[in-house]
Amino acid sequence: MKKGRSWNCNVTVTTICLVMAMIFCSATATIESPQYTVVHTESDFEIRLYRTSVWMSASAVGISSFEKATWNGFHRLFQFIQGANLNFSRIPMTSPVVTCMVPKSGPLDSEGYYVGFYLPVKFQANPPVPLPELNIKPYEFDSHCVAVRKFSGSARDERIVEEAEKLDKSLSRSKWSDSKIEQRGYSIAQYDTPFRSAKRRNEVWVGIHAPKLGCKAVGVAAY
Repeated sequence: MKKGRSWNCNVTVTTICLVMAMIFCSATATIESPQYTVVHTESDFEIRLYRTSVWMSASAVGISSFEKATWNGFHRLFQFIQGANLNFSRIPMTSPVVTCMVPKSGPLDSEGYYVGFYLPVKFQANPPVPLPELNIKPYEFDSHCVAVRKFSGSARDERIVEEAEKLDKSLSRSKWSDSKIEQRGYSIAQYDTPFRSAKRRNEVWVGIHAPKLGCKAVGVAAY
């Protein structure tokens, strides 16, 4: 382990926003995202088959607000990618940042959330070890399918409930009505810096079990 450096974990939300804006502005053309194939398309949703990949997961269990949970989790993930790891590695920003629900109570019938950050290809095989006080850990996002509904604007607590309900309604009218993996719940994927106000890209995901499309019976969230 490298020595001689210390990390200041007292990073403000304003600092995070400013640095995120600079990162996105400088890396938009080359920013990495998890790889997937669209295996089915409807007018208002699509089904994607994602490849196996490694993410970093920040627990925000016990926080019922999606917005607060996302900031809580990403605050720690941001410190990790800026060097708060035992390797002192700087990790490029990727997209999307995915907030996965833990089913039971709250805006999406959840008792809390996990916030996920996709690791760039360079770090997939050997993720940097986060500082213990960040309470984050790597997890393997198994190859599986998700039904995806896209929406623009800000991903607020009320809005994500509306979008999840719309996806649920669309699925109930399709041949995939019995394919949703209920126990894993919904996830919200956000692709843009908080400083971007127009043409924001957001998505609501839910795991789908559809063997004919090559989809395994696993979900999105990490526990």
